[in-house]
Amino acid sequence: MTSDDLDASEPGAGAAAPAVLDVDRAIEAILMIADEPQSLVALATAISRPVPVVRQAIERLVDDYDGTAPGTVRRGFELREVGGGWRLYVRSEWDDLVSDFVLTQNPSKLSQAALETLAVIAYKQPISRGAVASIRAVNVDSVVRTLLSRGLITEVSTQAETGAILYGTTDLLLTQLGVNSLEDLPQIAPLLDDGSAGFDEVVAR
Repeated sequence: MTSDDLDASEPGAGAAAPAVLDVDRAIEAILMIADEPQSLVALATAISRPVPVVRQAIERLVDDYDGTAPGTVRRGFELREVGGGWRLYVRSEWDDLVSDFVLTQNPSKLSQAALETLAVIAYKQPISRGAVASIRAVNVDSVVRTLLSRGLITEVSTQAETGAILYGTTDLLLTQLGVNSLEDLPQIAPLLDDGSAGFDEVVAR
């Protein structure tokens, strides 16, 4: 019996050994569901790999999506660095097509949760997703994705201290509401007990 035969007979050897993690695909999977740009450190922590390994994987994915790597084609989406992190975005040349699909070919009413989240953003903008979640006391990740896909809100800036994306409403929302500006929205104060409690208390009720 050779040493190779001995090794192959050991428990966990050969086919039973765990597969090596596909770093590129693992990062891709995380970015597909991420609502905020993910830093190299965050990605490295998520897949338990060194930051340099993650950086190289990001570079490969960018080349893959951009169609610059051998045997690849330019995709309809791109991997973009924003606010110190990485996130997948629809390429700008497809914005009109995607907007048309969302607004005309895939119509559906907004849920109550989406309407409440949209109201918070409209009155408190610019505001981060975390702040919206704090006000509503529920997770708003999927709702924010829905509002973004409908073109009712957009990313307006990033928070200097945390790098969190700040959201605001779009002109499309004004058009849908039939108003010319945010100043035309109903005032919140008349809905309060004494006009001084603030918007957070109204939403929390």
